[in-house]
Amino acid sequence: MKAPEHPHRLRTGFAGTPDFAASILRTLLDSPVQMAVAYTQPDRRAGRGQRQTGSPVKALAREHGLPIEQPHTLKDPSAVAQLRDYQLDVLVVAAYGLLLPPEVLSLPRLGCVNVHASLLPRWRGAAPVERAIMAGDPVTGVSIMQMDAGLDTGPVFATQECPIGPHTEGPELEAQLAEYGAQLLVECMANLEQRSPVPQTGEGATYARKLTATDAQLSWDQPADQVHRQIRALCSRLPATVTMGDLRIRLLKATPSGTAVGAPPGTILGASRKGIVVACNPGQLTLTSLQLNRGKGRPMGAAAALNGYADVFATGRSLASTS
Repeated sequence: MKAPEHPHRLRTGFAGTPDFAASILRTLLDSPVQMAVAYTQPDRRAGRGQRQTGSPVKALAREHGLPIEQPHTLKDPSAVAQLRDYQLDVLVVAAYGLLLPPEVLSLPRLGCVNVHASLLPRWRGAAPVERAIMAGDPVTGVSIMQMDAGLDTGPVFATQECPIGPHTEGPELEAQLAEYGAQLLVECMANLEQRSPVPQTGEGATYARKLTATDAQLSWDQPADQVHRQIRALCSRLPATVTMGDLRIRLLKATPSGTAVGAPPGTILGASRKGIVVACNPGQLTLTSLQLNRGKGRPMGAAAALNGYADVFATGRSLASTS
C-alpha cells in the first residue's frame, strides 16, 4: 500500500482568542496540518462606541474561510456534540479563555494540545507573561503541553526558553513567545503520534493568577526596579495607574534613573521634555509616556504632558495615590 503523501496532515481544530492565539493560528494555517475549525470567544463590546467586536482569531479565521464556532461555554451538551461532529485528530488550544471540561479534552483522537507562554511548571495560569516580568524572572519560555483536567498540569512535549531583558515589555515578550510557540508547535505536530510527553513535577510550580485592577494600582513606596517591572508588564492591557481624587494617570513607559534622597515616595523631583522624574523607595523613575483621563485621554510623551498639564507635573508635587 502506498504511504500517504502527508502522514502528519492531522485534522486539526483550533481554540484561541487574542493576538497571541492568532499568531499561533496563522502559522498553523501555513503548515501541512488540515485545519477544520476555529473556536473563539463570543464577540464583545469594545471601544468608545461599545460596538460588538470579534476576536483577532475570528478575524483571521474569517480571512481564510475557516469555519468559526463561538459557544459561550463548552459544558453545554450541544456544544460538545458540535465539536464531536468535526471529527478532529487534535484540538490546539492557545489563550482560549474558556474552560475545557474532561469530555471535550477526550473528544479529539489525540486529545488537546496547549501552547502555554511559560516554562511549565512555572507560571501555570492565565497571565504568565505579565507575572514573569513582574517577578523579575531573567528568562521565561513556551511549552507545548498535552492538556489534562488540571490547570496547565499536563505532560509537556517540548519547551523553548526566551530571555527577559531589563527593558522588555509585556507586548514585546508576548509576541516573541507567540513566534517561538508557533514554530515549536508545528515541529511537534509533524510527528505528534510518535512523541511521548514528559510529566510535570510539582517542584518549582507557581501560579500566574488572572490580572485584576488591583495589580494595576501603583505604589511609589517600592523599589524603582519593582515599579519599573510593573509598568513594563502591564503597559498594554491594564496599565499601572496612580489615582489622585478624580485624576487618573496611567504609566506606559519609564526608566530607572538613579537614587532619590530625602524625598517622600511619589514626589516629582524634576520635569523636562525628556521625562518626569519621580521618587521611589528607594530609587527614582523617569516617566516618558503616560495617559491622563483628561482632554482626549490619549497616550502622550513627557513634553506633551508638561505642555498640557504643567500644574499636575510641577516639581515638588506628589503623584502618590489618594483615596
